[in-house]
Parts: sequence; C-alpha cells; structure tokens
Amino acid sequence: MTEREISPLDGRYRAQLAELPVYFSEFALMKTRCEVELAYLEALDRTGLFPALTDDERRRIENARTSFSDNDFARIVEIEREIHHDVKACELFLREKLELVQPNRIHFGLTSADVNNLAYGLLLTRFRDEQQLPRLRSLIEHLVDRVAAWKSVVFPARTHGQPASPTTLGKELAVFLSRLVRQAEQLEAHRFRGKLTGATGTYVAFVSAFPSFDWIAFSEGFVASLGLEPNRCTTQIEDHDTLAEYFAIVSRINNIVADLDRDLWEYLSRGDLRQISVDTEVGSSTMPHKVNPIRFENSEGNVAVSNALLHALSDKLTQSRMQRDLSDTTVKRNIGVALAHSHLAIGQTLRGLERFGVDETVLERAVNSSPEVLGEGYQTILRAAGVDDPYELLRGLTRGERPTLERLRAFVADLPVSDEIKERLRGLSPTGYVGLSETLCEAVLADAKAWLDRA
Repeated sequence: MTEREISPLDGRYRAQLAELPVYFSEFALMKTRCEVELAYLEALDRTGLFPALTDDERRRIENARTSFSDNDFARIVEIEREIHHDVKACELFLREKLELVQPNRIHFGLTSADVNNLAYGLLLTRFRDEQQLPRLRSLIEHLVDRVAAWKSVVFPARTHGQPASPTTLGKELAVFLSRLVRQAEQLEAHRFRGKLTGATGTYVAFVSAFPSFDWIAFSEGFVASLGLEPNRCTTQIEDHDTLAEYFAIVSRINNIVADLDRDLWEYLSRGDLRQISVDTEVGSSTMPHKVNPIRFENSEGNVAVSNALLHALSDKLTQSRMQRDLSDTTVKRNIGVALAHSHLAIGQTLRGLERFGVDETVLERAVNSSPEVLGEGYQTILRAAGVDDPYELLRGLTRGERPTLERLRAFVADLPVSDEIKERLRGLSPTGYVGLSETLCEAVLADAKAWLDRA
C-alpha cells in the first residue's frame, strides 16, 4: 500500500475491508461474468439443442470456473483494451480458453446486460450472505449481551432533552436491538431479480434460432438455478427494482446504526456512561485528558457517505432511457463503495460498544436528582382514583420546578383519596419508576435469540 490511493477505502481503511475485493472489484466482476457464461454453456448443453459437449470440453469448462487467475483477468483486460467492450472481451477470452468444437454456443443469444445483471446478482447475494449478514449478526449478538446484562440498570431518560420518566439502559438498547432484528429478517429474505431475455427483452434471437423451444421456461430455470428470482418481462436491462429495495434495507440499517451511535455519543458526553481508556491512545494533540467517542463518530460519518450513495444508486438505477443507456454501468461500479462504507460503519460501532462501561451508582444518582419525573405517575394514579383534573395539580407543582421527593410526598397528605392510594403514591421513587422495562427487554431478547438461532 502506497498511501497514494484516491479513495480511503483502498488507503486508510484497506485493512478493515480486506475481504471485500472478492465481491467489489473489476477482477471479481469479470470472474463472475465468466462464471455466468460457463453456467449458461452447461445449461445450453442440457437442452440438446447443440451437439453434446465432449468430456474434455466439460473438464475445460470446470477448470475455467474453478481456477480463474490473475493471468486470465489480464488477458481479458488486454482484449478489452483493443475492442473496448468488457463483456465481449469475456466472450472472446472464453473462446480462446475453452477451445470448443462449436464455440458459437458461447454467449449464444445473449446481450451483455444478461451477463452483467446475473453477475451482479450473484456478487451481491454472496456479499449479503458471507459478509453483511454475519457482521449484522455480530452487532445483534453484542446488543443481546448488553441488553441481558443491563435490563435492570436504571437509566435517566430525556424527551426534548429534558428529564422524563426513567427507563433502564437495557431497555434503551433493546429498542435498537428490536429494530435491527426486523431489518435483518428483511435483509435475509431479500432476493435479487435476474433476467435472461435478450437484446430488447423479447427473446427474439433465441426464438429465431430455435422457434419451437420454450425459451421463457429455460430462462427462468437458469436464473433460478443461480439463486435469483426470474424477471420475465424486461427491456434490454433488468429494471434494478430489487437493487433499490435492497439499498433501502441497507439504508434503514445504516440509519438505525447511526441513531445508536448518536445516542451513545450523547450518553457518554453527559456522563451517563463512561469510556474505557487505552493507555497507548491519545484523545487530543493538546488536551491530554481527552478520551473521545471516535468510533461512534467514525461510524456516523461512514453512514452518511453510504446513504448518500445508496440513495443516488436507487434513484439512478431504476430509471433508464428507453431500452438502456450506459450510465447505469458506470453507476453500478459504485455499489461496492456504498456497501463498503456501511460495512465500515457497523464495524466501528462494534468497536465502540466494546469501549464503554456503566457505573450504576452514577446512574441512580442521576435518576434520583429529578424526582419531578414522578409527576406523571402521580397524576395518572389520581386520574384512576377519580380526582378532578390531577394533571393541573401536578403541573402547578412540577412544571419548570425541581421539587424534592419529600415535597412530593407531603403534597399527597391533603389529597381527597384513600389511604391505600396515598401509600401507593408515597411508595413511588424515581429509580423504581421504570415500568415494564425489564419485561420488554426479555421479549426483545427472545425475538433476537430466535433470529440468531435461525440465521
């Protein structure tokens, strides 16, 4: 690495993304194009429309699929440099490589968009299954551990930045856990669509050569064999709607992660949580005391870049002039950039989660410092007891004020309610006023663990 790369993905963050070039590189794309062409060759052979491949030809096809090399890629690039067409270069390379008796069956009836859309579908499916879902699983597992550990740890809540009814730290994290599990289920269930319909989506070249063959059934069976959902009716290009749907799921995951980042950043800045320092690190070039929540900040920044690209990709790729234009090809080369920034973001959040701790004494002190939050409980109990407009009674006592717990309990003495209601009111305390927080944590944990067991 020379540190002269244009993109930080290939420079500063290269080590954190070492596994992604397998999915998002020119090498990966060309290798997968060849894979599609080879699978198509074998599918054509099974139709009986051409003379059967020889055993030697089948071995050469298998070898080409399993041993695609740097030299193979270099040869394709060399051909492309001369003819200025990437998919055609792939076809010509395979003609050289395979030495078939009937090489015309290579790329038979296809347009480059047939090969490209299937290659991207394969690459994205593999990235989702092999990298994206496992990383999301790691984040969910981290949150499961923390929700379980902190489900009963009382935590100060704020609405509009002001003290509000307390909660538990576990419950606050359970909100993010619940949201992420829902999106993980959608991500896991998502299927990319693929097309094999020819130059303008009419199958006309196929039908012209073999009019009586069921090309629609063949096309849909081939696309399904690659793990993709067949798109029967298209223009020259696949419409990319399922790409946009996928980007929307990823964008929602990004937003949930950024929302978590910001909340944890706020908790750390207020002192509700404490950062764990590392002796060898520094937080400022001039202020030696600093320990900064840089991982959450880094994650938030990568989410911003990822989502900007995902939104641009969704808008662009679902629109095409007439049958197609080449602007989509240029744009699709940035899919990996968008997903890499999302991958980085989740990785940074995971690292941030490992670097903070909890001081329950500090949290209890913070919650007890705002006894006015019991005003909600007081007025709600009094409503149930039939007291006339208890909201106004408590508003006058607590709004904009910081009454002590003793003053609140003294307020109860003259209320026109039974002794049992008075005792219930006096029994309220800020640290005990957390409702069903623990129960909610248990329910979310059950859902999360069920998904983890299935995934």
